[in-house]
Amino acid sequence: MTEREAWLLLNAAPGVSVRAKHRLVEAAGGVREAVVLGERTLTELVGERCARRLGEFLRRVSPAALMEGAGRCGAEVVTLADPHYPQALRQIPDPPLALYVRGRLPDGICVAVVGTRNPSPDGEYVAQRMAAELAAAGVCVVSGLARGIDAAAHRGALEVGGPTVAVVGCGVDVGYPAGHESLADQVAGCGAVVSEYPPGTAPAKHHFPLRNRLISGLSRAVVVVEATLRSGALITADLALEQGREVFAVPGSVLNPRSAGPHRLLREGAGWAESAADVLQALGMAPGPSRQHPVGPLEARVLDCLREPRFPDELVSAGVGTAGAVNALLVALEVRGLVRRLAGGRYVSQVACPPASAHNPARTP
Repeated sequence: MTEREAWLLLNAAPGVSVRAKHRLVEAAGGVREAVVLGERTLTELVGERCARRLGEFLRRVSPAALMEGAGRCGAEVVTLADPHYPQALRQIPDPPLALYVRGRLPDGICVAVVGTRNPSPDGEYVAQRMAAELAAAGVCVVSGLARGIDAAAHRGALEVGGPTVAVVGCGVDVGYPAGHESLADQVAGCGAVVSEYPPGTAPAKHHFPLRNRLISGLSRAVVVVEATLRSGALITADLALEQGREVFAVPGSVLNPRSAGPHRLLREGAGWAESAADVLQALGMAPGPSRQHPVGPLEARVLDCLREPRFPDELVSAGVGTAGAVNALLVALEVRGLVRRLAGGRYVSQVACPPASAHNPARTP
């Protein structure tokens, strides 16, 4: 068995904590030695129950099958011994022994943007805009591909063509949550979908707190947008502090229960983040340059509609697109400085538009 196969096999073994696996490697003097230890020695190192499970798994599973599973879904296998294993993860107390990567791991500064799965419209908007601004400045946006704030963060980065990484609590080939398969493909195309679990692994409740340590571990900083006091995003923030990462929180209304988590973090000393500029300044980075891409026909139509302040749903009613498409377009235009969001949620154009057509699409039923 090669060293690479041994890393992959031990990493996949269930019922044994990551820290216990590291102890095995250290005690055995190497990973190949660890996977051939006798049951008596295993029992001394990890206890009888874990030793029995581990021994059965090591006898039953072939590392070749794990490699084949990765190959079938186009995932690269990166072990702790590989030179391109993320350096940031090497620094945490319990780095995964192996990673499955669909896409390409980032090599620059990463910032995590996380929060509740049930955000307010304002919270979703803030996450999307902040991620877009971070990505425009060259930051890789990390999140967990969950509904709500996570998805908004990935979409914000994608809108400006920036890199983004999704760390998942299942196999990189498993469509979870349902409906995010297309988003996962887009993330893999501009960054990476990453997991420490072999392809085909179903999501499990206990996977997600472990997944959170990788979200924070990959990142220089973690930004919490909206989160209740029992949200997994606060677990990510706590892990970030343990790992020596910076934590930022977005303040919100005291009437919004989703603001309770960020407000707790702010009371405990988290950095104040109203926009990406606050995070970038703390990291010693400058905001990204304004992107002067040509304005396409749909963007020109939106700018024409926004000669006067309008709500996004007015653009939807005008046939510009679905609510999701309109919101994504508005965030992208705002990051480019072409529109401005006003108090109350209306938008207005910030540029001189071509003469309005006689048929105003904003007034079309």
